[in-house]
Amino acid sequence: MEFSLSEEQLDIKMAVREFCEKEFTDEIIRYYCEREEFPWQLYKKAADLGFVGVHIPEEYGGQGFGYLENAVVTEEMVRVEPELGITISLGDFAIELILLFGSEEQKERYIPRVASGNALSSAAFTEPSGGSDISKRLETRAVKEGDEWVINGSKMFITNANEADFIITLCQTDLEVKPPYRGQSLFIVERNTPGLEIRKLPGKFGVRPSSTCEVSYSDVRVPEDSLLGELNRGFYHTVSFFNESRIEIAAQGVGLAQGAFEKALKYARERTLFGKPMIEFQAVAHKLADMATKIEAARLLTYKAAWLADTGKKSPAFTSMAKVYGARIAVEVVDEVAQIFGGYFYFADYPIERYYRCAKVLEIYEGTKEVQKDTIVKFLGKTSF
Repeated sequence: MEFSLSEEQLDIKMAVREFCEKEFTDEIIRYYCEREEFPWQLYKKAADLGFVGVHIPEEYGGQGFGYLENAVVTEEMVRVEPELGITISLGDFAIELILLFGSEEQKERYIPRVASGNALSSAAFTEPSGGSDISKRLETRAVKEGDEWVINGSKMFITNANEADFIITLCQTDLEVKPPYRGQSLFIVERNTPGLEIRKLPGKFGVRPSSTCEVSYSDVRVPEDSLLGELNRGFYHTVSFFNESRIEIAAQGVGLAQGAFEKALKYARERTLFGKPMIEFQAVAHKLADMATKIEAARLLTYKAAWLADTGKKSPAFTSMAKVYGARIAVEVVDEVAQIFGGYFYFADYPIERYYRCAKVLEIYEGTKEVQKDTIVKFLGKTSF
């Protein structure tokens, strides 16, 4: 495989960079981070330029590109600014579930609203007692009553729930089947549905403009046509979605690491110690060399995972490798960058502290690094590397 980007992909990359460097000003960043408020105006501007849902088909309001282009857009946004970049890149979170498994009516109803920047999407998988492991019996259950489904339960750490127009919810619909994941189903729940309660969790360490919420369902009634995909196939639908969405998280890691590295490189060239630039000290130079090498390796792994998905050769192993490595490199790089900045890193006047705060969550959401490693092990010997 040739890993170099095409001229069109490079144009997309530079267009995103230009947009973010213009719009993500220090004043704007502080405004949304301090208020923990979603940047609707920026999100709409990004959507108008085609940067939201770049991989959504044109017939549903997207740009019709692939997962590689989506990875490039995500990487560049987060490279420029992690708080706003991650937040905007997650605005269309889980819309792929409707693209992959939705009816034509569901696709036409929900996808264009998100692609246009007029709505956010959300999905609720994690439960308070379950964490990343959705293979166990879910406490959130949906029971059929007449021509409706009645949902009861709760979900935790749900992205975009406070702003989203709808929440795709994974429920237990068969209480007897073993293993229990064979009895899970997905439902599209509109945010104004009676019995649905959303509580924003304040005081986040990083990615502050993106809401993270607890979602409760108390006799939430949804119609039959809210079922997304096949009955009792929700677990398999969700896993298929994760095998694609984790590419975006890997790209977030690459972008975050790249942005932090560039700031450290600039600082090391300009900052003098004992009469010479920091970069002339071997200890600092070797840190930068190691960072550059790791970032390039993570980028190539992410691009290959995206290319495999775009060519119909989607690999859960490669997707998990890209996610776990991209996230790990982000954490390692920001830690080394903090060492280079020294005491200055600890103050908000230097943007590196935002990169540091946003890095760790990449190893947790969309499946912890341990979950990714479990997936990789399952495919050892089954996938050609």
